[in-house]
Amino acid sequence: MASKIKLVFLGTSAQIPTAKRNHTAMLLTYEGENILIDCGEGTQRQFRKARMNPCKVNRILITHRHGDHVFGLPGLISTFDLSGYNKTLYIYGPKGIKRFLENFLGLNYVKRDFEIKIEEVSERFFETDDFYLEAEKMEHSVPTNAYCFVKKGQRRIDRAKLKKSKLPSGPLLKKLKQGKDIIHEGKKYLAKSLTYIEDDKKVSFVLDTKVNKKISPFVKDSDLLICEASFDEGLKDMAKERLHLTAKQAGEIAKKSKSKKLILTHISQRYEKDLKKLLSEAKKVFRNVSIAEDFDKVEV
Repeated sequence: MASKIKLVFLGTSAQIPTAKRNHTAMLLTYEGENILIDCGEGTQRQFRKARMNPCKVNRILITHRHGDHVFGLPGLISTFDLSGYNKTLYIYGPKGIKRFLENFLGLNYVKRDFEIKIEEVSERFFETDDFYLEAEKMEHSVPTNAYCFVKKGQRRIDRAKLKKSKLPSGPLLKKLKQGKDIIHEGKKYLAKSLTYIEDDKKVSFVLDTKVNKKISPFVKDSDLLICEASFDEGLKDMAKERLHLTAKQAGEIAKKSKSKKLILTHISQRYEKDLKKLLSEAKKVFRNVSIAEDFDKVEV
């Protein structure tokens, strides 16, 4: 059975946290990868509340250097050090993030027992046989990235058909997964009859940006689009001025990009008692939408 992409929302607030919403942070897990997207203040405590071990994180994607997205990093890294963290920690971000984090985290002055590598990224920047990570520049008051995690489609063996064929396990199955026909005991078995192609699975993250032409092509065909919705349509002029998105604009992006599901996050405290306003505006243009709450879990 194919592995699922798992996502936990550790923080879903905008610039000011509330009693119910912590600053932005999300954890994407896929097999041995634990990828943290942003690390707002209090993120490590959110890990504890969720009964999750923060020391499993091996990659961090930073969208931009504003405090509600990075102020949790010093504490998290300190906890890693005190807990015997022994992996290389990879931190990725937009242009300028390396110098900023080196100064912000005091990396040149603080002794640690593990290595931190910071990379400024764009386009496809990390890839394995199973998945890849992509970044695209957004338009905000500081350099900002959106990110996509793409699990590559693979040829899978149809277990029901395999059982009927009575083929034995072993090297023969490896050839089938490579799309090769095989001959066993004088009988030919076609790969196309015993296997199927699994589609790519794509999870996209768009935070803190004004509307721009790059968003929809970048997140095209997302199985799950996670997008900021800092304002309602009545405040669209303020959203434009502050370089953020409205809930309706997020819905329009989901529709235009042909995404399958939209989850709104980066929710301002002004909507804490009126979430339906944001949800209804997004649903007018894209039906499959919900609003994230802290500790929500999603699988793709």
